[in-house]
Amino acid sequence: MANSVSTAMPGPAGSSATSRYSSFLMLVAGLGGLLYGVDVGIIGGALPYLEATSHLTPGQLSAIVAAVLLGSVISTLFAGIIADWIGRKPFMILCGVCFIISIPVIALSQSYEALFLGRLLQGVSAGFIGVVVPLYLAECLSASSRGKGTGLFQWFLTLGIVAAALVGMYYSYRVQAVAASSDAATLLAYKDRIWRSIFWVSLPPGVLFVIGSFMVTESPRWLFRRGLKDRTYQVLLRSRSPEQATIELREMEEIALAASSTGQRVKDSLLSRKYVIPFILACVILSCNTATGINSVIGYCTATLLQSGLGDLQAHWGYVILTAVNFSMTMVGMLLVDRKGRRFLLTLGTGGIIVCMVIVGTLFLSTEKSNVDAASLVQTQVTPSQQLTVKFDTAEAKRLLAASNYTGNDIDPGRASFGIIYSYGDFPCSTSFVRSDDIAAIPIQIERSACVPSNSVESFFKNPFANLEAARTAPLQINKALVARVPDATHGWLVALGLYGFMAFYALGPGVCVWLALSELMPTRIRSNGMSVALVLNQSVSTALAAIFLPFVSRFGYSRMFFLFAGFTLIYFLVTAFFMPETKNKTLEEIEAYFAGRKGNRA
Repeated sequence: MANSVSTAMPGPAGSSATSRYSSFLMLVAGLGGLLYGVDVGIIGGALPYLEATSHLTPGQLSAIVAAVLLGSVISTLFAGIIADWIGRKPFMILCGVCFIISIPVIALSQSYEALFLGRLLQGVSAGFIGVVVPLYLAECLSASSRGKGTGLFQWFLTLGIVAAALVGMYYSYRVQAVAASSDAATLLAYKDRIWRSIFWVSLPPGVLFVIGSFMVTESPRWLFRRGLKDRTYQVLLRSRSPEQATIELREMEEIALAASSTGQRVKDSLLSRKYVIPFILACVILSCNTATGINSVIGYCTATLLQSGLGDLQAHWGYVILTAVNFSMTMVGMLLVDRKGRRFLLTLGTGGIIVCMVIVGTLFLSTEKSNVDAASLVQTQVTPSQQLTVKFDTAEAKRLLAASNYTGNDIDPGRASFGIIYSYGDFPCSTSFVRSDDIAAIPIQIERSACVPSNSVESFFKNPFANLEAARTAPLQINKALVARVPDATHGWLVALGLYGFMAFYALGPGVCVWLALSELMPTRIRSNGMSVALVLNQSVSTALAAIFLPFVSRFGYSRMFFLFAGFTLIYFLVTAFFMPETKNKTLEEIEAYFAGRKGNRA
């Protein structure tokens, strides 16, 4: 290893080359974000056709949807260790290869096991990408462009979600055209091709990401930790001026010298005193970021808009608009993050989210006051085999309201909604809301296989304290059967505007800044493992909210769900406003020095 660093000055052409390389690096990282977004959003468009043609049980379909989340949680646990072991660049290539392999496994699958394996592998790639790409960007980009680069990752992530939504919408129109001109057998075969085609469409971005990952350099921080000082400097020169490269290399040496002078080991414990504050701060921010309700708002947008008063086609287009707002406002946040700063955008974004969630919750509260619970009546319709089928239309709505002695005028039987909360033993479940004015709505069907897990592993993840054997023979219990008022379309569009406002503020602040906060706050020597732990917490909160959303909404209403999201976001607002330092235009070493309490460095 050489002990000196060359300080040759590049000319104007060299300066242009560093700018081009920085742009290329951000583009490659952006493709990683695109893959992450596709992983999240692609199942939404494919699921209706998979459900119609695969003959899978509801439990198996739920497992297929959740497999990406499970794979993401598992891979996130080990992402930091792998990134430190093989390096950031090879790990990015591995992420892309995992994604590429997952597509044919899914699209060519002929069994539940193969389909689950492909989705699990897709989730593994998403978990890896969520750690290594922000990590790589933070360690490679200069302080002045780090915010824009990491924002580009989020921007492409939202582009992936938009693209997935548009692909699903495109194929839904194709299916409608075939349905109008073909017989049932032809339509079924076409639907089987459609869900496979949706997954094939997502393959090219993965190929481009792998090719791009081969063409970028390794992270300079990873190289420095391996003692490769000359290579570190040469890599820094690809995206920085010689002066800035020299300064950052000197800061790395000072950090390493400070650690060695105190007798500290190179690999510090994650909970060493100097790392506790930034580690906890990053974990709180990551947990609160999901607790804003972002995944639930995106995942249940169509159902929420249907319940708010919009029609089926309006609600589906409402979801597309929501993803477009996310995409466009992320671009605005990306342009502002290095100008206004991380703390400013996070404070603005979380403050706006609170206001929008309160507005949406209040709108729903005004309609939920008149709900009628017909649980006792529906319980009598349970068959001896402990199953239930309810065709909810205008006539059924009139019958349930009359039998419940409802005499009000708020609920119109011709425009009402209906949802059931039920349980088999220790496993509570709920149906989606259906509307009496939806002539194409299929009957609500409740059976044990849709609620009770098929094995002990699935049972543990659903309810670790449940008695699975007892649930397999327990009777069907109807806990609530809510007949609810469906407001008019004006109310629905007001709710939609509130959700669009939520999405705009989220994209402007937390959406762009959360990846920055995660990668910037963690000190260099624990960054990869610390990011893994924080992302596991993030995924755990996401899993918990996904598990409780529908039961909570069915039991307490959409209003209280949105009020709960507002409460979580209030914690987020207070943490960012009063405890998070501003990291704009600061090198990673300056941020680390700030948390270490060394004078002369301010974050």
